[in-house]
Amino acid sequence: MAGIKTASGEYIDDSWELSVFVEDLGPEADPVPLRVSGSMHIGGVMLQIVDKLKLQRDWSDHALWWEQKKMWLLNTHWSLDKYGVLADARLLYTPQHKPVRLSLPNQHVVRIQANFAQPVFSAVIDICRVLGIRHPEELSLLRAPAEKEKRKHKEKEGSATETYDLTGVRLPTNAEQQLFRGMPAHFSDSAHTEACYRMLSVSQTGLTPEQILRMHRPGSLVEKTQINSRWLDSSRTLLQQDIKENDHLWLRFKYYSFFDLEPKYDAVRINQLYEQARWSVLLEETDCTEEEMVVFAALQYRVNQLSLNTNPTDHAGDSSLDDLDAALATLEVKLEGKSTTPNVLDSLTAIPELKDYLRILRPRKLTLKGYKQYWVTFKETSISYYKSPEEALGEPVQQLNLKGCEVVPDVNISGQKFCIKLLVPSPDGMSEIHLRCVDEQQYARWMAGCRLAAKGKTMADASYQAEVQNILSFLQLQRANPDAPLATEAEGAQWLVSPRYQKKFKPKQLTPRILEAYQNVAQLSLIDAKMKFIQAWQSLPDFGISYFVVRFKGSRKDEILGIANNRLIRIDLAVGDMVKTWRYSNMRQWNVNWDIRQVAIEFDEHINVAFSCISASCKTVHEYIGGYIFLSTRTADRGQELKEDLFHKLTGGHEAL
Repeated sequence: MAGIKTASGEYIDDSWELSVFVEDLGPEADPVPLRVSGSMHIGGVMLQIVDKLKLQRDWSDHALWWEQKKMWLLNTHWSLDKYGVLADARLLYTPQHKPVRLSLPNQHVVRIQANFAQPVFSAVIDICRVLGIRHPEELSLLRAPAEKEKRKHKEKEGSATETYDLTGVRLPTNAEQQLFRGMPAHFSDSAHTEACYRMLSVSQTGLTPEQILRMHRPGSLVEKTQINSRWLDSSRTLLQQDIKENDHLWLRFKYYSFFDLEPKYDAVRINQLYEQARWSVLLEETDCTEEEMVVFAALQYRVNQLSLNTNPTDHAGDSSLDDLDAALATLEVKLEGKSTTPNVLDSLTAIPELKDYLRILRPRKLTLKGYKQYWVTFKETSISYYKSPEEALGEPVQQLNLKGCEVVPDVNISGQKFCIKLLVPSPDGMSEIHLRCVDEQQYARWMAGCRLAAKGKTMADASYQAEVQNILSFLQLQRANPDAPLATEAEGAQWLVSPRYQKKFKPKQLTPRILEAYQNVAQLSLIDAKMKFIQAWQSLPDFGISYFVVRFKGSRKDEILGIANNRLIRIDLAVGDMVKTWRYSNMRQWNVNWDIRQVAIEFDEHINVAFSCISASCKTVHEYIGGYIFLSTRTADRGQELKEDLFHKLTGGHEAL
């Protein structure tokens, strides 16, 4: 026992005085003095604090925070000596869970308990369990924009935003999510929590132009990099990153690799993903053509129509019956047997090929040459073109291996333009070539083949036919349907496009076009319309690219690094053109030199890339790359546990002190 005294009142043991501030007593309260020794464990220190305070309350969530070292003392069996705590240490006895205000992808704000003592990755998992969002590894937290940026719009914003309070919801650790009346059971506790679930799972309607105009829209690639400087470090705790109680944070999908989207389980996840996609299009964070924007507006109009009168619990069937049906279907397959051997043999012996006339353009500076017709063959991952079919047995005019290339659609339905722009890696950078198809069917087949070849896959891959159908489906949405009866009213439809198109067209021009496109989606259910919007968003060339300003080793100028779910892209800062791409599948290793803040990556064929980060911390870039590698390890097993240790091994950095 620390604190043995003589008769004169002097201490004769190795004890010393430690002062601990208790947050519950208020910021002005004096610290609690304790008599401790270096061998005393942290649990004993906390016990002394509680004994001295003599306050009847639940202290189970409290822990010690060491302010100077920015460190939680969570190992209660460790001694003060083992942690290195001395008499001058400033310790704070504080709750581990505190409320924060979260801005969600649908722009609503929710007040929720967050874990300040665990890494942000774990805190997001807990938050997503409360919100009813599966696969929390796809999301993360950002700091809200600085106040000085908001002050310009203070009078516009007002105080109209309602905050939904979920601080009273506590879920038992590792408890399986239980459904009640079609929603997670903890949302059925009261009318307030039910209203909160509706906000999470049903899209907001009644969008006004003022809402769009008051929000920040990136005007350049450099401005698109700014948001990525605000991501929190997933390996460190909120308190280590100076986040305080009731601070305002954003919750967003960080990694654009959406796994196992299942309407039965993912009402909230699909709605929030739809909202993030919607705002990405409306705020011009993701570029799209005029026809694509009209399709997005039509899908939003359909979602808004159905959301007005929907009840989020209506769509949930009897989950036990669904599970029984699935089990019976699996049993039936096992009993009857399912022969897949012929298909496997076919795929091994005969890889599908494409052969057809296409018009080809190779853009060159200072030339005005147009498209020229060639006989083109597509074998495995390579395209070869000849002057005629008879010459196909000889040497081609050119052969292109599409593995690792960029595939960009260039389509105008009304103008019957179906082009595929290929940016093929070459020693000098990216070699550009355009393929022009005759019609939708030809375009869908060749585009699907190009997309698979870019990933190193052939047309024998099982996903080829599905890719063809997805492309045709999206083209069909853009096609006018003159036979369908037009809706007579479309109040507010013109506000469902980005400000660029609102300025370009008058409402009386926009509304008929949106209504015409609406006829192609008028039969979709609410969940199907949202899923179709997400799929159309994923098909855009700029989808899922996170931008950073970097300086490549050996270069004297700043450039843009784009990070996608399967590749890294080097982009010219001045003109926005892709200079080079590198696929993760060709990556051997990557590491970070924390002293000089430089990321170095080694690819196959002894290709080495190194760059320093300018617009954000190199830890953020390191975490993006490691995060995408981590997400690629997921399997379809629904019972699979999230491997947090693996995530931290791939993304955690050991920064130089």
